[in-house]
Amino acid sequence: MGCLFFRAKSANMSVVPNDEGAAKFKKTQDILFYRRQRAKLGLQYCASLDTLVLTERGANVEVYETHSQERLLLQLCAIKNGTIRVTIDELQPKKTRYKVADVLVKEPVYEQLRIEWKRTESVSLTWGAGQHRCVVSASPFCLEVLCDEEVVVTLNPKGRLCFETLQDPERPSSSSQQDDEDPLGLWKETFRQFTDIKANGPSSVGVDFSLHGFVNAYGLPEHADALQLKDTSDGEPYRLYNLDVFGYKIGSRMGLYGSVPLLLAHKAERTLGMFWLNASETLVDLQYSKQEETGDTGSPVNKTKVSPQTDVSWVSESGQIDCFVLLGPSPADVFSQYAQLTGYQALPPLFSLGYHQCRWNYQDENDVKAVDDGFDRYDIPYDVIWLDIEHTEGKRYFTWDSKLFPNPVDMQLRLQKKKRKLVVISDPHIKADPDWPFFCAARDGGHFVKDRNGDDYHGRCWPDDSCYLDLSSSRTRSWYANQFSFDKYEGSTESLFVWNDMNEPSVFNGPELTMQKDAVHCGGWEHREMHNLYGFFQHLATFEGLINRSGGLERPFVLSRSFFAGSQRVGAIWTGDNLATWEYLKISIPMLLSLSITGLHFCGADVGGFMLDPSPELLVRWYQAGALQPFFRGHSARYTKRREPWLFEDEVTLAVRSAIQERYFLLPYWYTLFHQAHTSALPPMRPLWVEFPKETETFTMDNQYMIGSALLACPVTDPGVSEVKILLPGSTELWYDVSSGEQHRGGGTLTLPVTLETVPVFQRGGTVIPRRTDCGSCTADLQQQPFSLTVALDSKGNAEGVLYLDDGHSFSYRDKKQFCLRNFTMHSGKITSSCGDKEGLLIPNGKLESVFILGQKNFTGQPTVKSAAGNSNVTFQFEEEEAMLTLTDLDLDIHTDWEIRI
Repeated sequence: MGCLFFRAKSANMSVVPNDEGAAKFKKTQDILFYRRQRAKLGLQYCASLDTLVLTERGANVEVYETHSQERLLLQLCAIKNGTIRVTIDELQPKKTRYKVADVLVKEPVYEQLRIEWKRTESVSLTWGAGQHRCVVSASPFCLEVLCDEEVVVTLNPKGRLCFETLQDPERPSSSSQQDDEDPLGLWKETFRQFTDIKANGPSSVGVDFSLHGFVNAYGLPEHADALQLKDTSDGEPYRLYNLDVFGYKIGSRMGLYGSVPLLLAHKAERTLGMFWLNASETLVDLQYSKQEETGDTGSPVNKTKVSPQTDVSWVSESGQIDCFVLLGPSPADVFSQYAQLTGYQALPPLFSLGYHQCRWNYQDENDVKAVDDGFDRYDIPYDVIWLDIEHTEGKRYFTWDSKLFPNPVDMQLRLQKKKRKLVVISDPHIKADPDWPFFCAARDGGHFVKDRNGDDYHGRCWPDDSCYLDLSSSRTRSWYANQFSFDKYEGSTESLFVWNDMNEPSVFNGPELTMQKDAVHCGGWEHREMHNLYGFFQHLATFEGLINRSGGLERPFVLSRSFFAGSQRVGAIWTGDNLATWEYLKISIPMLLSLSITGLHFCGADVGGFMLDPSPELLVRWYQAGALQPFFRGHSARYTKRREPWLFEDEVTLAVRSAIQERYFLLPYWYTLFHQAHTSALPPMRPLWVEFPKETETFTMDNQYMIGSALLACPVTDPGVSEVKILLPGSTELWYDVSSGEQHRGGGTLTLPVTLETVPVFQRGGTVIPRRTDCGSCTADLQQQPFSLTVALDSKGNAEGVLYLDDGHSFSYRDKKQFCLRNFTMHSGKITSSCGDKEGLLIPNGKLESVFILGQKNFTGQPTVKSAAGNSNVTFQFEEEEAMLTLTDLDLDIHTDWEIRI
């Protein structure tokens, strides 16, 4: 939960954000380095082609500004996976500039460049088979990237390269200390009552790109905005600066809790990505140019077609220019290229894909027991109950309130008996209490961020006066990770997992409610250099702590509010402090889609809205939507009414129970999708254009989406509706309503009648989806239930699908090959099960109980099964009108080969 700016509307303390909170954040005109960059558009850089040198990494060439003669070094590298890396730094810096650490999983493997041709004003470099090449032009400097002789990207086409070189720490004597004589904030700037002293003077960097042929761009989370990025020509740029923004404004481009500087562009023929590796405050402008004709309006002969393009301008406060161009060409290629740089999604433990019940705060151990018992009483499955800050002793993390939670181990053991888990909060601010050993150990060990004077940085957060862990230091991360060991974290057990909140970092009395930029981290780096990494570093340290406490055997679960590129490899994130309104339910879908396509696949939004009280209808619709999204957690603030599912009318409780149960039935499919994310970087939740890349009507669609390649979901996000319109893409596709089995042809819009119980989900023809036949009380129970398969036939009567299984909790799938991957196909009237990966050694106990075949129009025979046990007839039921064939009582081992003839 964030810092709350509220007004009391009644005795119930109905809490909403107000204008005082919004005024604490900067607007574009307050961001002085951005203003400086925009004021320097007249700069012109040229490349000295005679300085070109080929190296093992690629090619180096000097670039200089024609007026100041300041010289930069351009490094161009080709990565073997179809990615180009462009870095620009000072040629002879007075000080080393900050380079982002720990985000790339390793140094990429580069290809040897070669000179294809060289002329007076340009040079062409290529590599490999020659499919791609780069052309560097000297005056003015620009860099073109060509794929198959087509220019797809140009760097610096409009001359917006601007690189403020570091200066001596001493401020020039000709400058005054007065702010009014430093209006552009070169050495010092003031926002509200806060003064930012810049040790290195101005240090911003920026450059522009043209993406040729593209008019649809996506990514750059986190913003509460549409999936397709908007043209910023007449408005605010997209800001990437991690902030604690409670009740964020919908449609705003200001920074929220996390940042991923990855932009994707898509057209029917190609998808490409642009990854800007910079952790300082960053602003991004976009301008779309549609195809048009220019020239003499009276003479068609003199008209010239101007190709469409997207112009993108990146500006960062500090650091280097380090940009990766991901050339695709398919969406899956771009996802893979990005994951090879920053890491694949961690494979989550199975329990974390179940339902999570959270509140700020469950009051005490009896309250936890009552809520846990309530789920069993009302037959609603769930896996995890959460405790917020009030579970601690005076908001000291790694402690328990001695009156409210006197027996935390017993509380966890009660949950363990039901095979459930506990998640507790752990924030990066540490209560400044000299009588608390934890604080003293952190202080004496030098583990806190410093202020510009070299003293421990202090700020206010939930415990009031606090110091902040310097998690940019690997030494501090190791120390912090060790605090999660069972011998140090008293009252913790193996069933306890962790939630990192307030880690933007949130500082209630800081500028924009965060840490001052002139605070100092390990190595003497100012906070401005790495601000967007702070939450990532805490997430990483917590992840490592939970792995270490199990001796490296068990997969951790850690949820973080703040994030950066690479956070996907350490856990889950969520969209922060939303409100219980229909608008926030609706915006959650494009927000999660933006996160998903930028690598953060394990993402979700607080079901029901964190603040305010949802109407019963809104609560039901939010549960239905949340059950169809990767991370599924109900959460609410202490100022709201309790909203456990059984506290409402029976109709509401039944609808919520049904939504959660359907989630559990479908978990074999979700878990398989996360295995695919973990191994191939395909997002479980994906925009329609990822699956239908040539269908232009999908390019801006963000109220419906695909779950994997097999399910299309369109949650109801409007009140009081009796019907919804759903685009069913693909003119050759068949789609089946999962609730009725009714078949619909693709290539058009379907009007679907809905009631409160309706959840619009369609299975794509040609797919096979695994489910469990019962859900039990939690995922551990679920694993004991039989399987079913739903086979949805395409127009040729074929279908295929995959099921991934492992123990659901350990790293044995990786270290001991204890996994099982099965392929299911239907072709020419035969359903077969075969091994999908012979390296897998796991022999799971599961049984296949039933198969449902959708789209089976004709059937007259007797189905038979052939397996290791022999041949036998199959019990079946054929519903001709519904075109559905059901096979039951199969009792087939899920891990074995078999064949069913229809």
